[in-house]
Amino acid sequence: MFPVTWPLAAGDAATDDVRRSFARPVSLDIPELLDRLCYRYPSLLIDGVVEHEPGTRIVAVKNVTVNEEFFQGHFPGTPLMPGVLMIEALVQAASVLLLDDDVQPPAMRAVLRGVNNARFRRQVVPGDRLRLEVTIRRRRRRFAVAASVARVGDHVVAEAELLIGLVVDEARIDPTAHVAPGAEIGAGTVVGPNAVIGPNVRIGRGCNIGASAVVEGWTQIGDDNRVFPFASIGLIPQDLKFKGERTNLIIGRRNIFREFVTINRGTRGGGGVTRIGDDNVFMAYTHVAHDCVVGNRIIFGNGATLGGHVSVEDEAIINAFSGVHQFCRVGRQAFIGGYSVATLDALPFARSVGNRARVYGLNTIGLVRRGMPQETIAQLKRAFRYLLRSKLNTTQALRKIEQDRTLQCPEVAYLIEFIRSSRRGVNLRRPPKRLEAMVADE
Repeated sequence: MFPVTWPLAAGDAATDDVRRSFARPVSLDIPELLDRLCYRYPSLLIDGVVEHEPGTRIVAVKNVTVNEEFFQGHFPGTPLMPGVLMIEALVQAASVLLLDDDVQPPAMRAVLRGVNNARFRRQVVPGDRLRLEVTIRRRRRRFAVAASVARVGDHVVAEAELLIGLVVDEARIDPTAHVAPGAEIGAGTVVGPNAVIGPNVRIGRGCNIGASAVVEGWTQIGDDNRVFPFASIGLIPQDLKFKGERTNLIIGRRNIFREFVTINRGTRGGGGVTRIGDDNVFMAYTHVAHDCVVGNRIIFGNGATLGGHVSVEDEAIINAFSGVHQFCRVGRQAFIGGYSVATLDALPFARSVGNRARVYGLNTIGLVRRGMPQETIAQLKRAFRYLLRSKLNTTQALRKIEQDRTLQCPEVAYLIEFIRSSRRGVNLRRPPKRLEAMVADE
């Protein structure tokens, strides 16, 4: 690994400035990152990184010595660093910034698409130290525009706007991985050591399958998913009625499956499909059983467990070591507290906590974090007062909510429909005051 720091002479003013420019060292494997350029001049033109804001800004250095190969022809007796290599050094710095593994999958490669408004202000000669500053101005998923400046001391020697594309490489499969004939693996996907991919698996583009992970069965995985080591995806359901029939697991895009996550495919009696949406996070040891339907942007805490046939709607949070009983529903933007057991449907927008889980009011803080308007939150609060704090039964409370002309937003209408369509029922009993006081807003 190339560290952010490098040996600098004591007492050097530039050294003191650099040492003050960052709080703690970070390590970047510069040669490995630069090997992911679609082209590269044979020399590394970066000696170290002194500032690094992942995905946003980087400051690198190049110590120019008289031994550089390019000085032999440019020019004999008057060695000058060519302007094109200053641009190359800036491109290499931009590539390190854009290809950092915390931002982009390891199969992504960088390619220079263009250079705008290049200016060369001063000569660079042996003994100079180039300070290469690159800042991302605009960013799309596969394209970036970067402002770049090269300095020697306080003087600007070169500047340019860089247009850099990000392209997906061919699939990379570790030699120790076991990929069955018939499996389809998309461009840019990386399969780690000792991973096992079954013959009926279809994996999209830009995925990362970690070491010793297993993906089996009739499993379809979309683009840009990340499966961490030892996860188990698409194996047979833990259902004694399962007799080996063909059933499916369908996974969307940009999901994260952490270590030891288990996702089972469906059963014939449950419709034959377990379905996962987009942008979900499954923390370590999460289990999703057969025939579940998981929406989008959902967070599962460590050890969270779904029984069979569970439906979890968008932007819900199921915290650590909580379980959801089979055939239950978890409503949109619901919050289930840690170590809870939900045996009835979990209300949308609400905090459900305990064994058996009860509703502890609106998840106000969570809704604010997701950008819900204050007016909508206020209407939901009034609706929950009818449901939880009045002496009305559920039917009467729903009728009152519908008759209240101040409660006419789509979220309230969805809440009413969720309760009325519930097959397992919802728990609207008010928790004891001593327990209510113990449950803080999350």
